[in-house]
Amino acid sequence: MSNHKITLASTKEPVLSILTQFYPPDYAATGQLIQELAVELGKLDLGIRIFTGQPGYAFQKESAPGIEDCDGVIIQRSRTTRIWSKRIRGKAINGILFCLRAGLHLIKNSRDIDLLLLTTAPPFLPILGYLANKIFHLPYICLIYDLYPDVAVELNVIPHYHWVVRLWDRINRRIWQRAQQVIVLSPSMKDRVVAKCPHVKHKITVIHNWADPNWIVPIPKEDNWFAQTFNLVDHFTVLYSGNMGRCHDTDTILEAAKILRNEPIKFVFIGNGAKRKEFQSQVARLGLKNCQFLPYQEKQNLPYSLTACDLSLVSISRSMEGLVAPSKFYTALAAGKPVAAICEPHSYLREIITDASCGEVFNNGDAVGLANFIRRLSVDSKLAQRMGNAARVYLKSHFTLDLIAKQYGMVLDMSAAKDMDVKYPSVNRQPSAKSF
Repeated sequence: MSNHKITLASTKEPVLSILTQFYPPDYAATGQLIQELAVELGKLDLGIRIFTGQPGYAFQKESAPGIEDCDGVIIQRSRTTRIWSKRIRGKAINGILFCLRAGLHLIKNSRDIDLLLLTTAPPFLPILGYLANKIFHLPYICLIYDLYPDVAVELNVIPHYHWVVRLWDRINRRIWQRAQQVIVLSPSMKDRVVAKCPHVKHKITVIHNWADPNWIVPIPKEDNWFAQTFNLVDHFTVLYSGNMGRCHDTDTILEAAKILRNEPIKFVFIGNGAKRKEFQSQVARLGLKNCQFLPYQEKQNLPYSLTACDLSLVSISRSMEGLVAPSKFYTALAAGKPVAAICEPHSYLREIITDASCGEVFNNGDAVGLANFIRRLSVDSKLAQRMGNAARVYLKSHFTLDLIAKQYGMVLDMSAAKDMDVKYPSVNRQPSAKSF
């Protein structure tokens, strides 16, 4: 890996500039995914540049080089503001300040950029794409991770009738209509966007997240140092790994743990988030001895922590379907373990898990059904093995980085073709990611 300080300079290749608040060494999932995608897209003979912030959620590391080249990807980091970083208002303020810094970056570097890819981390960031297009005629693509303001409305942060919600929706429609393409993470998210803005249906592409089956490889628990360290070898282990945030259903999991409290089954929760503290307090008040909480793990530990279980849990809170898409689902498939998903009846997770035959799906609140499924797997190792194998097979054929990067490449091609049609409508050309 090339990892050294550089100075910004013009590149000969077409330049794709990706704007995102979080990027490694941050452990935020969105940043980790963007890093992997950026390196893969760099293989398309593109100059990939990242504009991001200094680490806000890193392990014992509060700063990273302001400018560096990692695996051929040029990364520029602005300073990060950490005002009330664990509160919603603080995150909003920090996100707005990052957007202002990103705007200054675009003003200084717009001539060196051929195409923008803007994430919704923070959710206001796509506004910069709209402004850059209006002012500098820069084409842009929106990558929607979480759909705002809907998430804030469903979490009761702001009422649906508030003027801010109406204004935000109006701005979103303008942004999507002017974008070259809009990428969403699930079919249900596409439905949400189309319901808000039917005119952009033709430019929306569903591209799932992914996981690397060569990096996350099933390891028998007796040979897994993580399972040995945390005494998971001799218990049937149910793992929830990732953010325990407001968008995730922890109540159903807690009820299932209560039902199974006197059985040889262990629940392990790895990660953090807005719900973790209260969740942990509830477990303590109920005296549940079958639950164990661990912090986020360093990236190099994930191949061991994710495979130190017998069943992986994924959950989406009621009413959040189509607003968020849990990235942990794909790493769970790669781990080669059965998957139990808690979500609404119309969730895209239900369709995938049913198609893959790799687990079961439960409605929010169906703790009894979840507990019964856990019991069944705990006494039927062949069923668990069969579902786990099916999970990996499905991931390898649908959700690997090389497959997903090709889908992103097609979107870049379409964006290149549209941009050329606008500038040179009489030119008959075949789109190519190399030529935008």
